[in-house]
Amino acid sequence: MNLPGIRARLRLAAALALLPLLALTACGSGDTGGTAPAGAQASPAPTDDPVAAVRTVDSVAALLPADVRKAGTLRVGSSVGFPPGAYYPNGADKAPEGQDIDLADAVAKVLGVKLERQDASFETILPALGSGKYDVGTGNFGVTTERLKTIDFVTYINDGQGFAVRKGNTALSKKVTDLTQLCGLTIGTGAGTTFEATLTAQRGVCAKAGKKPYEVKVYSENAATLTALQQGRIDVIMSTINGLRHQAAQPASQTTFLGEFHRLDVGFAFKKGSPLTKAFQAAVNELIKDGTYARILDKWGTSASAIDTSRINPPEHT
Repeated sequence: MNLPGIRARLRLAAALALLPLLALTACGSGDTGGTAPAGAQASPAPTDDPVAAVRTVDSVAALLPADVRKAGTLRVGSSVGFPPGAYYPNGADKAPEGQDIDLADAVAKVLGVKLERQDASFETILPALGSGKYDVGTGNFGVTTERLKTIDFVTYINDGQGFAVRKGNTALSKKVTDLTQLCGLTIGTGAGTTFEATLTAQRGVCAKAGKKPYEVKVYSENAATLTALQQGRIDVIMSTINGLRHQAAQPASQTTFLGEFHRLDVGFAFKKGSPLTKAFQAAVNELIKDGTYARILDKWGTSASAIDTSRINPPEHT
């Protein structure tokens, strides 16, 4: 009996059992849904509550349509399962927490409305806005030229695209500044994300450089992407800057963040022509002005993504 080999396999199995609890973000910029199992600890959530002191600002609430003010509620399609944006640190049977949760809740308090939050997979939220299922979508949605054709955005952070590898991986050990660095490798990313769109659009760069093309594997859940990386089925993950930084800070994930590749504004998403955008923009700017915004980002370790002012439908970063 090969006891050292058995022990090694048991250690690997135990490590892989933790992976669903360390779901990374593949959002925003584009991301996937996926949630940690009930009762699971993804990573401890900060305990401070900067949203508690937020109050309704009548001049901002007045920007909402009369029917919304009368109803007093907004339906939110929320992609949950990607720390530090939105996840279940105390299990899926408890309320979600994260930067996006706090920002949306703070905006709602400024506007004097309640949120009816519905969990949804990332790739389903934007189409559902057009059908009227949700009034607003959250999920680290990046502002892109293509999305602006059908979606309105109110920005609240500046995040973007980055890469990560398994710790100790030597196939890719420095910051990715050009996709030709990925030639010959297998890249994992989330379905319906800007990452998938970028990799698909640029698939020909390796052939032009005379190199073997990269392969893209798309996953519908964040934990599945990380598991694939740890098992060696993919070489690198493309996801959000903040999500990959957060993931690399969790020792059990055993990943290394390779730096920023492309910045993107991230915002609340609405159907095109929504009458809610001006009210949301004013609410975000109110939170920036009174300091709540900075406290929320500091709480979740995302202060490097802070914006000075919220904008409606800014052009995509080039």
